[in-house]
Amino acid sequence: MVNSAITDVTEYIESQFEVLDRGIVATPETRENLDAFAKSNQGSMDYLLTQMAVNYGYKIAMQNVLETLKNNSNE
Repeated sequence: MVNSAITDVTEYIESQFEVLDRGIVATPETRENLDAFAKSNQGSMDYLLTQMAVNYGYKIAMQNVLETLKNNSNE
């Protein structure tokens, strides 16, 4: 039962990564990419920058959950 739940959550997270990759607003691959965009836009497109930051935060949260699930399933 627990392994099934872990598999379901893992599959959901992987599907969300695909959604982030295909979204209208690009999800930065790294914090450095987000910082570079923020620096280069010099205050314009703040809505886009905000959405990119939200997407990146969501991606990091999902990566952390996925890593925790993998670590717990290996124990």
